[in-house]
Amino acid sequence: MEVEKEVATNSSVSELQDKIGKVFSEIGKVVVGQEHMINRLLVGLFSNGHVLLEGVPGIAKTLTVSTLAKVLHLDFQRIQFTPDLLPADLVGTMIYNQKVGSFEVKKGPVFANIILADEVNRSPAKVQSALLESMQEKQVTIGETTYPLDRPFLVLATQNPVDQEGTYPLPEAQVDRFMLKVHVDYPSKEEEMEVMRRMSNLSFDASVDTILTKEDIFAVREAVNKVHLNESIEKYIIELVYATREPKSYGLDHEAQYIQFGASPRATINMNLAAKVVAFFNKRDYVLPEDVKEVAPDVLNHRIILNYEAEADGVTTHDIIDALLKKVPVNY
Repeated sequence: MEVEKEVATNSSVSELQDKIGKVFSEIGKVVVGQEHMINRLLVGLFSNGHVLLEGVPGIAKTLTVSTLAKVLHLDFQRIQFTPDLLPADLVGTMIYNQKVGSFEVKKGPVFANIILADEVNRSPAKVQSALLESMQEKQVTIGETTYPLDRPFLVLATQNPVDQEGTYPLPEAQVDRFMLKVHVDYPSKEEEMEVMRRMSNLSFDASVDTILTKEDIFAVREAVNKVHLNESIEKYIIELVYATREPKSYGLDHEAQYIQFGASPRATINMNLAAKVVAFFNKRDYVLPEDVKEVAPDVLNHRIILNYEAEADGVTTHDIIDALLKKVPVNY
């Protein structure tokens, strides 16, 4: 009986992995290229982590998120962040009902499964901070009452590069709550040619089929939780994060002059989770050092705070992370 149960479990995992492949294909009907962004959105979904997408306007950030929500058949709300947006516009507020003579709760758009916080850095800090409780505790407090959010709950935020006019840098406390920060680049010439052909066709059909249900998402999360990560990989993750805090101890004397603050403990947790999802995508039930290296840039790039000297010398967090990955040994 135990053998039959094990075979059934493996078959179920295989079916889920096949469905994930179909999700990529279905999104590809609408979105050209951007495989890295799509991959990281799914990593966030299956590890219960939020994702911040950064890139210039017009490179399909919003289109990709809305298409993903359709493929997953989840409740979806898009919130356009503007300078005059108020916290109550996100979470909701108490309104007076004249018919019954009492106050009642009007829930905001944050009560959905997938929240697209579009151009999140177009609003000031008090509005951005309104997302903190919902992102971390998966709940919202309106008045004196706390309301749990429906599961799964995922915040996918887009932002323009901070050097663009009319942007407000996200508070460090909120940035740290994003599991991944993904830099979205321009498409290649071939991809942009395909984008032009699709979008200039007025009869282009952007509809997609539902591939995964809520039950499938929870089943994938359960399967990801069973992916094995041995102690040597755990130590490697710890070493990578500690190298951002004590760079000189790892032979990173040149990079140390540019780091103001290293990564928080959330980095170790999120690197662990993200590496498991990547291993699951690659149809393995164990994590390799390559899985950690693959997700490290997206986990660390918003958690390493550089000083003004780095800005003056043109040093970026990606430069620091590249050096970390080369210097920190893998004892596997």
